[in-house]
Amino acid sequence: MNQPATYNDIVHFIRDLYRKPEGFIPLHEPLFAGNEKKYLDDCIDSTFVSSVGAYVDRFEADTAAYTGAKKAVVCVNGTAALHMALLLVGVKQNEEVITQPLTFIATANAISYCGAHPVFVDVDKDTLGLSPTALATFLHTQTEQKNGGCYNKSTGRRIAAVVPMHTFGHPCRIDTLAELCATHRLELVEDAAESMGSYYKNQHTGTFGRIGVLSFNGNKTITTGGGGMLLFNDEALAARAKHLTTQAKVPHPWNFIHDEIGYNYRMPNINAALGVAQLEQLDAHLAAKRTVAAAYKTFFSGTDFTFFEEPEHARSNYWLNAILLNSGEERDAFLTYTNQNGIMTRPAWELMNRLPMFNNAPCGNLEVAEWIADRLVNITSSVPRNTISNHE
Repeated sequence: MNQPATYNDIVHFIRDLYRKPEGFIPLHEPLFAGNEKKYLDDCIDSTFVSSVGAYVDRFEADTAAYTGAKKAVVCVNGTAALHMALLLVGVKQNEEVITQPLTFIATANAISYCGAHPVFVDVDKDTLGLSPTALATFLHTQTEQKNGGCYNKSTGRRIAAVVPMHTFGHPCRIDTLAELCATHRLELVEDAAESMGSYYKNQHTGTFGRIGVLSFNGNKTITTGGGGMLLFNDEALAARAKHLTTQAKVPHPWNFIHDEIGYNYRMPNINAALGVAQLEQLDAHLAAKRTVAAAYKTFFSGTDFTFFEEPEHARSNYWLNAILLNSGEERDAFLTYTNQNGIMTRPAWELMNRLPMFNNAPCGNLEVAEWIADRLVNITSSVPRNTISNHE
């Protein structure tokens, strides 16, 4: 029978794990232990520190090679990349896009940037990501096929796309979701912002749909300070993304000619230099994070808390470790105690359908997402500094 762990036990375990007996321990801090300074110096010496430069090209090529995508296109951040992805697959004003309520606000915001409306469908308890069963039920009961597309019977609007999110780096059942999208004439855009280095059935996340999106924000597994990436299996679509994200400028040695409305979504070369160095260390970061996750699994297996493990058929990057408590009240007490004692923890995001901007959005039955949101807490997930060698 499991014994109850005190909150103090957990605080001491995290301090021992990270070898920091006192002081503040953040939730997830970046680690720069490789060629970051070398590449930044090189970038500065070249004077190419803005949106054109060798490191932009190299970061795109290296990321495509790592993930198995045919092409990758950098963006200034993950939200911009997701907005661009939705535009590229044809999401238009006053259409709908299905996504999950348990996600970061960027997912719903990017849909709104297109003038479209989010529709929230439930998640699976064992993946935290969009549930194929819930999606199939919603599509069967709430939509109809007409005029060559999928339409919401209640609103009369066309549903253009589905955006599942690999929550905290844990892959959802993306292959089944892809099959449902194909059957119902829906574009699939993967929000893989949190899952760099995660695989589902030996395939990297972000490569199952027509477009995938990564994030390299300062708190991600690897970071460029701020940044995002679009992943493509379609090289022509990638070329169009590059054109639109660079202000739709027609290539010319000196003339400034733009042939359509474009976007300044480019990543500066100086950020890409960080990304190249970080990507060189990704496998080491992932190995260290899996060691941390294994330690948490062992510790919490003897308690009445549940440590969230990678789903079946998945290899997760364990970007943010998570535990499930027994009630909302216990969650709040745990958050208060840990944060007051120098250990940063946080709850899951407020569900999108509970936010004032989206509280009238169409929804399916969201009982699993609500159950998770009331109980989940993210705990310390940084790569321990003592596990990575510093390369000068």
